[in-house]
Amino acid sequence: MRERLSWDQYFMTITRQVAERSTCLRARVGAVIVREKNILATGYNGSPAGLPHCTESGCLVYKSQTPSGETEENCFRTIHAEINAIAQAAKNGAAIREASIYITHTPCIQCFKVLINTGIVRICYEKEYKLHTLEPLLQYTPHVHLQQISLPDQ
Repeated sequence: MRERLSWDQYFMTITRQVAERSTCLRARVGAVIVREKNILATGYNGSPAGLPHCTESGCLVYKSQTPSGETEENCFRTIHAEINAIAQAAKNGAAIREASIYITHTPCIQCFKVLINTGIVRICYEKEYKLHTLEPLLQYTPHVHLQQISLPDQ
C-alpha cells in the first residue's frame, strides 16, 4: 500500500498540475496559495487574459544584466505564476496575508519581493531556480520561510 502524501506533498502535486496550464515555451511554472489547508488561489505563467500567448505568437524575450554581471532573459509577454496567483486572490477577494505559497520553482527576485509585500510567510518549492539571487534579501526577511518540498517518485 502506498504511503499517504503529506499536506506539503499534496499541495505541491496540485502545483504541478496547475503548471500544466502554462503557455510559456521556456518553463512550466505553477503556484498555489494556501492557508489552513485550504487553497485560496492558483496561478501559472502565461499572458494576461485575452492577450496572445507565447504558444500562439512566440516569446518576446529581452535580455538584462544583474548587478553581479549575469545576463538574465525574460519574456515581455508572460506574467509569472506567483503574480497570477496573487492577482486571482485579489480579484476574488481572498486575503493571503500569513498564507503559504507552493511553487514548482523558487521564485525569481521580483516575485520574491512581491511575496514579501503580500504577507506570504512560507514559500515552498520543488525545484531550485536561481536560489542564489534571493540570498541577499533572505537575511532581512526572517519572517519568510523558504522550504524545498520533495515528492515521492511516481
